[in-house]
Amino acid sequence: MKVAVIKYNAGNIKSVMLALKRMGLEGHLTDNPEEILSADRVIFPGQGEASSAMKYLKERELDQVIKSIKNPFLGICLGLQLLCSHTEEGDTACLNIFDAKVKKFPMDLKVPHMGWNTASISDDPIFKGIASPAYFYFVHSYYAEVCDQTISETNYMVPFSNALKKDNYYAIQPHPEKSAEAGDQFLRNFLFEI
Repeated sequence: MKVAVIKYNAGNIKSVMLALKRMGLEGHLTDNPEEILSADRVIFPGQGEASSAMKYLKERELDQVIKSIKNPFLGICLGLQLLCSHTEEGDTACLNIFDAKVKKFPMDLKVPHMGWNTASISDDPIFKGIASPAYFYFVHSYYAEVCDQTISETNYMVPFSNALKKDNYYAIQPHPEKSAEAGDQFLRNFLFEI
């Protein structure tokens, strides 16, 4: 199985690559459109700043590549946020795969929302074998609103989308590669079950 990990100058690549190795797979870090489009699975990881990430994607026309992918696709953390319609971070227009806006947590909350938190689990196949509520590891200051494409919610004084799905596109706000048993099961489901 060929797994492409999209390169776009965002952090958190190493932990994703190590997680893939734990599952017996070799991730291929690339910003080459042909390699991304021909992959069996595509992972869009990230920690970073939205406007500079979108600039990198647009300069290389990766924004259009991402929108044309037909195989299973997974956005993680910043990857989830960039798949939404718009983010308040840098007042940035995003990829508009999901019909959700990304907002900054209220000023009276400690940000980033960092550490373990619970998430609701739906009957979507991506959550097969994961008990509800499940614990995942988060590091983020912005969140995607709950919308029609939300398949899992988390609450940090405000409810937000923990995971989203539309067609072949999945996205998750926490870091499954750092979320112990539940995170590993989530990744296994993405890689081998859907």
